[in-house]
Amino acid sequence: MLKSYLAFDVETTGLSPETDEIIEIGALKVREGKVCERFISFVKPSEPVSERITEITGITNEMLKDAAPKEDVIRAFLDFCGDEVLIGHNLPFDYSFVKTQAKLFGLPFEKQGIDTLKIARCVHKGRQSNSLEALCAKYSIVNSSAHRAYHDALATAKLYQTLAHYYESFQPQAFLPAALSPCPGAAGGGAETAATPKQLGFLSRLAAQKNLTVTWDAKKLTKSQASGLIEKILAGQQP
Repeated sequence: MLKSYLAFDVETTGLSPETDEIIEIGALKVREGKVCERFISFVKPSEPVSERITEITGITNEMLKDAAPKEDVIRAFLDFCGDEVLIGHNLPFDYSFVKTQAKLFGLPFEKQGIDTLKIARCVHKGRQSNSLEALCAKYSIVNSSAHRAYHDALATAKLYQTLAHYYESFQPQAFLPAALSPCPGAAGGGAETAATPKQLGFLSRLAAQKNLTVTWDAKKLTKSQASGLIEKILAGQQP
């Protein structure tokens, strides 16, 4: 188990690092298993956030009214990261957003990281949902403000320590830091691929089973967007 690392999470206006924006970054540095520094900041978006995003995150336009400009927050967060190994749940998603924003300002963001979602999928094969909410419930990890960046980052740090405690000795390779790459479609990530027929079929069945109003365009969904929708629905969230 790593003794020193940085866990982080971002809240965003949507699923695409290229077209959507970060509205909050939360992070914490861990030394010897204890939190030693914190980073919490709203980010001023270029447009008002939608009601759907407010419903998911609890972040309102009023809360963002006096938020710091994007460039200021990104520069401060990159300074906070330093040379730390990053930890996140579905880490490529959060990393892609930060890397895409950093690129806008000519800032490099090449990092090593560990994805707790990837670990969970490795050690819990066949589990219906490996969302952060579902795993926190499984391991009795209290997340007092789910879908707020700092609290999700803190829950992810606790999840990493829990998974390492139970599984690292059996599957050490799953816990090794690796060079991070943006999600397909993000800056430097290459072209995104369309959602697969299997994903679309599963989404359709989930929507029918849970009486959801379909708000997405199946013809335009990418693989990563479809995966995100599936995770949200299985976690009991409104997509």
